[in-house]
Amino acid sequence: MPVSMTVGRNLAAALLFSMTAVVGWAADASSKPNIVLIVADDLGYGDLGFQGGRDIPTPRIDGLARSGVTCSSGYVSGPYCSPTRAGLLTGRYQQRFGHEFNPGNAARVTETFGLSLEERTLPQRLKQAGYATGIVGKWHLGFAPQFQPLERGFDEFFGFLGGAHPYFPDANSNDPIRRGREAVVESEYLTDAFARESVAYIDRNKNRPFFLYLAFNAVHNPQHAKPEHLERFKSIADERRRTYAGMLTAMDDAVGQVLDKLAAEKLEQKTLVVFISDNGGPPANGSTNTPLNGQKATTWEGGVRVPFVVSWPGQLAAGKKYEEPVIQLDLLPTILTAAGVVADDAAKLDGVDLAPFLKGEKAGAPHSALYWRFGEQIALRQGDWKLLKVRGDTKPRLYNLKEDIGEQQDLAATKPELVARLQSEWDTWNSTLVPPSWIPAPQQQARNRQNDK
Repeated sequence: MPVSMTVGRNLAAALLFSMTAVVGWAADASSKPNIVLIVADDLGYGDLGFQGGRDIPTPRIDGLARSGVTCSSGYVSGPYCSPTRAGLLTGRYQQRFGHEFNPGNAARVTETFGLSLEERTLPQRLKQAGYATGIVGKWHLGFAPQFQPLERGFDEFFGFLGGAHPYFPDANSNDPIRRGREAVVESEYLTDAFARESVAYIDRNKNRPFFLYLAFNAVHNPQHAKPEHLERFKSIADERRRTYAGMLTAMDDAVGQVLDKLAAEKLEQKTLVVFISDNGGPPANGSTNTPLNGQKATTWEGGVRVPFVVSWPGQLAAGKKYEEPVIQLDLLPTILTAAGVVADDAAKLDGVDLAPFLKGEKAGAPHSALYWRFGEQIALRQGDWKLLKVRGDTKPRLYNLKEDIGEQQDLAATKPELVARLQSEWDTWNSTLVPPSWIPAPQQQARNRQNDK
């Protein structure tokens, strides 16, 4: 084929993709909206007011949900911290590039741990399109210099590199708070510091399109709450739940400060805000995943189904609930489309642009199926059906999530043909993955085995 014809076809394909990319958002979305992506850590599915929580008021996060679309079947591609973040920032199942597990704490990990350098990240894509890019909070995608935020597309970083961090000042931490590449001393309660830094970041960049990735470590252990918050929830008898309530309240307040800053700068109509959790809650932090079964580090619904809110006043209807299954992998293409950015390697993305679905312009489900692999634990959701294997299972289980959201009634024996078909589909997906690049620390493996019971 002549070179001119090849170039012409490639150009036509690029133009077609570019035209397709703007469908779903209004024309003025091309003015490059701001993006605020908020991730909670180890948040229980049932702990927010809009999710049915009653004992811990979360007015600011609930208000965010009322301002946009709540995805009631929102998922993450991994049941704990680092893998979810790897999928979030690439738009690809993290098992495709070996990022299946957490590596362990900062003292244990090797120089090879980190988000694959062959993967292109969301901030890299946005930065190339003229965005300011900043991360405030938890990174957990590599400690070696080449894996740190400023090398992966972020202009600014305030936070820590590891998986867990004290909330009160801790000069002895082997994972210090950093500003950019340098360790700093932080004197505030950490959730409050992250709110302060996020507001300051918006203030510095309010006159240009910006991407803020606010990755709280709340409500992850260690259980550290401020005295005034413990006093506020003294009526909660269980100590873990009381401390958790204080930590969640601090995070809700911090979200409110960010939203208030957007309002004060009249940026609400120009800002796409997303709120999710990285996985379900673990009992160790006092969280609850009601009405789901399971918890963090499992492929039960309680491990991978999370609060999931997308808000953009003027672009998305307020107070809408979207019930088809979506996943955090979808956020990268959704954000890129809103920003007018064409993903040059779109065929490699597992996520899809949610805009036409959330706006009601496109019917049907965004995905034919969603998949999970977490060591021996597997899952697949297709429509209302979920195939599941927990550690030690010799046979898969089958649940109808529409009728049994708590995964109590195993229907595998009554629908063997459906089980076989879903297993075959999972096997086909699994054949495209690579082995894990590292395995969890021994103590984490022990906790995972306990979670399976």
